[in-house]
Amino acid sequence: MDITVNAKPHSLSEGTTLADLIRELGLADAPCAAEVNQTLVPKRRHEQHPLSEGDVVELVTLVGGG
Repeated sequence: MDITVNAKPHSLSEGTTLADLIRELGLADAPCAAEVNQTLVPKRRHEQHPLSEGDVVELVTLVGGG
């Protein structure tokens, strides 16, 4: 299935959850806020939130530096 992640096209297998996507992108160990179709999905719901064809996902992480 095809979705959009941070304004870029991305292909996933059917049944992929938001948590699966975050792991696939290498963000599992980073603080990460997720929005699907302009709705914030709390971290406690990432494992249960299935993604669907055409979803628009925005992921935001913290970047340290100085």
